[in-house]
Amino acid sequence: MNTMIQAPAKPAEVDAAAWLKTLSRYRQPRARRSVFELLVTIVPFAIFWFLAYFSISRGVWLGLIFVVPAAAFLLRLFMIQHDCGHGSFFARRGIDDWVGRLLGVLTLTPYDYWRRAHAAHHASAGNLDERGVGDITTLTVAEYRSLSRMGRLGYNLYRHPLVMFGIGPAWLFLFKQRLPFGMMRSGALPWVSTMATNAAIVVLAGVLVWLIGIGPFVAIHLPIVLLAGAAGVWLFYVQHQFETTHWAKGDDWHFPEAALHGASHYDLPLVLRWITGNIGIHHVHHLSSRIPYYRLPEVLRHHPELASIGRITLWESLKCVKLVLWDERSRKLLSFRDAAQVTAGA
Repeated sequence: MNTMIQAPAKPAEVDAAAWLKTLSRYRQPRARRSVFELLVTIVPFAIFWFLAYFSISRGVWLGLIFVVPAAAFLLRLFMIQHDCGHGSFFARRGIDDWVGRLLGVLTLTPYDYWRRAHAAHHASAGNLDERGVGDITTLTVAEYRSLSRMGRLGYNLYRHPLVMFGIGPAWLFLFKQRLPFGMMRSGALPWVSTMATNAAIVVLAGVLVWLIGIGPFVAIHLPIVLLAGAAGVWLFYVQHQFETTHWAKGDDWHFPEAALHGASHYDLPLVLRWITGNIGIHHVHHLSSRIPYYRLPEVLRHHPELASIGRITLWESLKCVKLVLWDERSRKLLSFRDAAQVTAGA
């Protein structure tokens, strides 16, 4: 009888496979906890929104300070919508989908359209051959060098912090998500999702404008959306754009390794960890996206060895803004300056 000799599996694959099995026990949400998480997020959001209006309606414009906590809770509502998209918040697809769709009206994010794009991001994160859907455009050093002068200027502007975290979020949440860009020919669902969300936004905004006037509505809700959007883009950025992240192509790309090492553990202070729905534990989330966000800290408590993988602190994350190009030789993200030095030394 012939015996087939199989090549040994790569260590990273073995480890990741073991973690996948281990993490599967945390995938079951707790219905009461999910309801509680939803209530302690949407109720404070409504309260702070009302306090902002109550203040300015009486001429106390200092009351607009309430838009800051309102934006924080809107960001947290997006994290709940995010879990609904993964089917992990209630683990009942119908409930998750309708909660996600309703929250999408508040977050200005068409749920079904976004869910499809985000699924593509999870399936291809860290894959140099499949960039462009649901992620931040990242070029390699070689690709950047091959661009024309105008191409380099465009990439430099795209990566500028003012564009990335200022103009970018405004464009994304106020304008881009009003049409299913990237899925214009992907069937009816992206169109139904975006158009239905747009219609619901118009109705809700119309009611609020009728009740309080267009001036107060814009003065309150626009900064809430822009602040929450900027914070959301920042979180998404720093979760994958850190020096030792993981990118690969072809047969060198493997989902478990890319999930575990291509996403960071953004170790935030406790209050920020709570308001961001533990999304900083992103490497665990990417490896097992069906774990409800409120169970992610439980994973780290039981398996502290995971805490050191891809860990970056709040202070360290600020340095990630300058990392813009992937160097395939050193397998690190580099700044424009460091990339120029690599090019000069080549």
